[in-house]
Amino acid sequence: MPPRPKPGSKTDRDSLRTELLAVGAPIATIAAEMRTRFGCRPREAWRHVHGWTLQEAADRFNNAVGAAGPATDASLLGKWEKWPAAAGRRVTLRVLTVLAELYGASLEDLLDLEDRRALPESDLRVLRHQAAGDPATAVAVPVPPVPDVPLTGVDLIRTAADESAEWTQWAEVPNCGPISVEQFAADARGFAADYLMAEDPLRVFGDTHRAAVRVWDLLYGHQHLEHRQRLFTTAGYLAAMMAWMTSDLGHKRQASTHIRAAMVAAEMAGDPGLEAWVAATRSKLAFWAGDFRAAVQHADHGAALQAPGTVTALLHCQAADAWAEVGARAKAMAAFGRAEEAAEGDRANILHDQVGGLFACPDGRLANYGAAVYLRGDNPAKALAHADRGLAALQRQDVRPLGTIAQLHITRAGAHLLAAEPEGVLDALAPVLALPAEHRTAPVRRRLRDLTRDAAGSPMGDSAAGRRLQGVVETAIREAKLALSLASPDSDWIGS
Repeated sequence: MPPRPKPGSKTDRDSLRTELLAVGAPIATIAAEMRTRFGCRPREAWRHVHGWTLQEAADRFNNAVGAAGPATDASLLGKWEKWPAAAGRRVTLRVLTVLAELYGASLEDLLDLEDRRALPESDLRVLRHQAAGDPATAVAVPVPPVPDVPLTGVDLIRTAADESAEWTQWAEVPNCGPISVEQFAADARGFAADYLMAEDPLRVFGDTHRAAVRVWDLLYGHQHLEHRQRLFTTAGYLAAMMAWMTSDLGHKRQASTHIRAAMVAAEMAGDPGLEAWVAATRSKLAFWAGDFRAAVQHADHGAALQAPGTVTALLHCQAADAWAEVGARAKAMAAFGRAEEAAEGDRANILHDQVGGLFACPDGRLANYGAAVYLRGDNPAKALAHADRGLAALQRQDVRPLGTIAQLHITRAGAHLLAAEPEGVLDALAPVLALPAEHRTAPVRRRLRDLTRDAAGSPMGDSAAGRRLQGVVETAIREAKLALSLASPDSDWIGS
């Protein structure tokens, strides 16, 4: 027996379709070539003729049949394509008719010998009748809908039993089990930790994206209810992570798209921890878009959920950060006080973080926010003390977030600037400038620019130290943007 052709990639199929259309090949010829070259089943080949994904074809199917028709989804459509294989589901003449109309095919085009061997004799009689009625149009023209003839007697009893058996087989065979569900959750935890220490943030983003796509693909199918809820939770964390990472890489619009996906997943999962981290991510995006009112609102909404873990402390930190940015010092200090209370209330909270890493607020991250709040409050001594406390805490962690460490050093430099100690500014920045360029993500670059802006407006601005500061920061930002392949000079909008 000759070897079965290897399935083509989407790129291969698109290339073949484009080439054949360019030479005027009819769609039936394209479908036949898809089958020959890539080993597709007939119904799959005709879908590929149009370049549709399973979900796109399912959406068109549902639009065609309306509320009264046999609804489908990507998983069921895939099973119709595989039938009569064990993994498939029997396709009826009514379904075939709709598919034929969608694809511009005939019933005959969508069936091969394997299908005919498995079809009930009653279906074969209908096909023979239609073919005999108008042979000239049986192949080239979509077949009109098959009228619904009510079943009676033994045919009704047998058909109803067959349909119950088919549904039972579908319901009992989910597309993933508890081990797969746990693996995806473990992968999410790994990405959240890797991102904080990654030499290549884009690589971790790519890994996170691939995992998210796999989870989404599973959710197009069906699972036991408990596993489905956990998959939605994992999908939500992965989407929120992509939003956070995308914002760090300087892409505002795409980050907003990811966070909307995370919001939907959080609603479907009904998980307060995920909902709180989604709120934290939304607060971050709003802050660095300059919408400080929304940043506070998202932070307050998330904190009100009283979710387990350290997210409540982080949300109060974010509210403090936003209040400090607009000069509301009393509200900023009150919010940061609530953050410290939340952190002190249960030092074991970090053990309850579902994901950890990027989605955790240990002592070092808490101190980073405190240092920034005190710096904006013109208190260099307390800002420096919190920064030093944060650096010491991060040195004790197994996961050392390089971005947070860099921001703490920049805050130390800002404290020295506020205290009129120009040489201390350059010394504090040395660890940041020694970082690999890939780690100077948008939050770090933005804080470096804020520092040089503040320095330019201070007595240090016209000094030799001020000019040196300006030069080294411009070089560091330029190197980072080249390393991260960021083309837009306006992309440095995002932060902590």
